Amino acid sequence: MVGVVRAVLDDRLIVDLRGDWRLLTKPPFTCVKGNTVEVAASGHVVRVLTDGPLRLADDLDGPEDLGRFRVAPDATLDFNSFFGYEQVVESSRELVALSLNRADELRAIGTRPIKGVLFTGPPGTGKTWLAQILAAKAAATFYVIRGPEIVSKYVGDSEGLLRRIFEDAAKQARALIFFDEIDSVAARRGQGNHDASERLVAQFLTLMDGVDSSQNVLVVAATNRPQDIDQALRRPGRFDWEIAFPLPDENDRLAILEGSAGPMQAETLPHAAVATRTVGWTGAELVAVLQEAALVTVKDGRSMISVADYLIGFERQQRRRSGKERADA
Repeated sequence: MVGVVRAVLDDRLIVDLRGDWRLLTKPPFTCVKGNTVEVAASGHVVRVLTDGPLRLADDLDGPEDLGRFRVAPDATLDFNSFFGYEQVVESSRELVALSLNRADELRAIGTRPIKGVLFTGPPGTGKTWLAQILAAKAAATFYVIRGPEIVSKYVGDSEGLLRRIFEDAAKQARALIFFDEIDSVAARRGQGNHDASERLVAQFLTLMDGVDSSQNVLVVAATNRPQDIDQALRRPGRFDWEIAFPLPDENDRLAILEGSAGPMQAETLPHAAVATRTVGWTGAELVAVLQEAALVTVKDGRSMISVADYLIGFERQQRRRSGKERADA
């Protein structure tokens, strides 16, 4: 969720989530009135997106407003920045190498590049992170659209915004359009959806079909509910590829812990022991262990993460998971 900070209290923020005002815990980083912030489903402020309030999709009136969807990918990112998941990484390397970097060669032999890829898997498994890496490796103009951000209550607004995004991408030398929570934009039709949702899906299908083979445009979409996506999108010629992001196995967990700890000032940490004890954890939860350990280290006025800090971080994240599982039960 995305909202605007309306007031800063001693230990709380008042955040406007598109008309729904919430009293949220103040995060450990600085937030000021007017910041646009990302809020997790748990109700915690994750990060500041912009210093000022973003305009809502309802207020968009021209191509210049698309700038808020363009994100400059970190040029230093590469596939070595994505830890574990060897098969996922290998498929992604092939995607960039063939569909974007060598698209002209594919067209020369009479075939077309892949135009759509669907990332499926639980939250926290790295789908958005890999999309950023793909954009960086392809040196592509990167558009990030979180599904609910473009859903408007006014007839035609959402469809118009989608059209402008695709038209703008077609003008670029190379473009990657990333839809997070694609199920909120292209929900399965014929199951009691309202007319606006049906129109939005129809527009999305039309735009996918309209991506010309001469355009270097790749559409990547992510979801943790693939069963809720309209089946027409998964036909050949639209989302040609599907890459699954399962929960990491023990080797993946070890690679995530070791890779994430690499830049940190730390003792030799027992990553293998933690990897063994974290069956069912996502990559985001594993990274959170290191973040918690770093907080303990800094709080104690030290500059190097110790084994004890690391284990405390693991225990904190384990308690957090147990609490969430009880709440979800």
